[in-house]
Amino acid sequence: MRISLGGARDEADVRGHRRTYVGAMPGRIIQGMKQAGAKNPVFLLDEVDKLGVSFQGDPAAALLEVLDPAQNDSFTDHYLGVPFDLSEVLFIATANFLQSIPGPLLDRLETVNFAGYTEREKLEIAKRYLVLRQLSENGLTAEQFAVTDAALREIITSYTREAGVRQLEREIGKLGRKVARKIAVGEAARVTVDAPDVADLIGRPRVHPERMAREDQIGVATGMYYTPVGGDIMFVEASVMRGKGDLVLTGQLGDVMKESARAALTYAKSHADRLGIPEEAFADTDIHVHVPAGAIPKDGPSAGVTMATALVSALSRRPARHDLAMTGEITLRGRVLPIGGVKEKVLGAVRAGITTIVLPMENEPDLEDLPEDVRKSLQVHLVGELGEVLSLALRGAKFEAGHLVFEGPAPVEPSLVAKQN
Repeated sequence: MRISLGGARDEADVRGHRRTYVGAMPGRIIQGMKQAGAKNPVFLLDEVDKLGVSFQGDPAAALLEVLDPAQNDSFTDHYLGVPFDLSEVLFIATANFLQSIPGPLLDRLETVNFAGYTEREKLEIAKRYLVLRQLSENGLTAEQFAVTDAALREIITSYTREAGVRQLEREIGKLGRKVARKIAVGEAARVTVDAPDVADLIGRPRVHPERMAREDQIGVATGMYYTPVGGDIMFVEASVMRGKGDLVLTGQLGDVMKESARAALTYAKSHADRLGIPEEAFADTDIHVHVPAGAIPKDGPSAGVTMATALVSALSRRPARHDLAMTGEITLRGRVLPIGGVKEKVLGAVRAGITTIVLPMENEPDLEDLPEDVRKSLQVHLVGELGEVLSLALRGAKFEAGHLVFEGPAPVEPSLVAKQN
């Protein structure tokens, strides 16, 4: 039985009305039990995070007794007026945002998190279900309309950015309508849509995912991030200039990311001699750390190693590798701590063209979630210390006997050579 709770703001929806009222009826739980005709049905409480509150009561508070296995064997509906046993009922609740669910209600639920679909999963869903459904809805047959895998990938990456597939189905439906019109006016008898044809049919791309940088740069490191709509890469830029010793952070960074940047700078200062950073690098110097896409708020500890790499690269004047992406939290002692969302982050990096990944050592079990062909195509480095990260990310660096060692002096930028000449 499915009960939609989105917008429900009356306690009587759950407990029913007392029989003294005109038009009184049982609550939706008892009505569902009657409709199911069994003592042990499965109830789906849909959108439980969108319950409202009004002067008529709080339905979330009424659900406390329903969902508590220690109490629901004597649930009392106001209409019935007698205890009713719900102990054999299986309740499944769905929600989009856990923070919108009251704490006492969440305490009575076992939380199961479902990540958004990956691009590969969306491709299979589109091939097996969405395209077939849109063929039927637009009056087409498989002989009249076909979409290649390359075209579906183009729609997924350049026209949608979502955890599910609703927008993807809309875009495929738009393709179907365009093709149906062509066939109806006699322009074509059969249309096969390939990747180059997508823009002509449904317009220019609206989503622009990041791509791997084209060359190594000083002060620029590549990180990975995860959102409910999938993973992607991000660039952390660090620049050193004359000033008063301030650390400037821009890019709409949250408190946790700001603390990661401060921890990275403290590590760089305390290990300056081992990192090849000259003593004068911190004297009368401002350091500016920026994360592009400034209109998008960002937060979380997993950018710690990326910020540290960008800072050390800028201060030591050594370029960071452009084909390597990293993620992990850092401590003041240089330990690399585990993070979440590894599968989505790595798949986002692979889509961007990255071939080498740096992950915390404790995240090794998460690699089993990746498709086997992705694991074979990647070079994954598992690290426990920041020194290991820097030896992999900075050109001319290696990690020996627990210390970071640089081969030769820091390279001189061509722009500086031109100025000297």
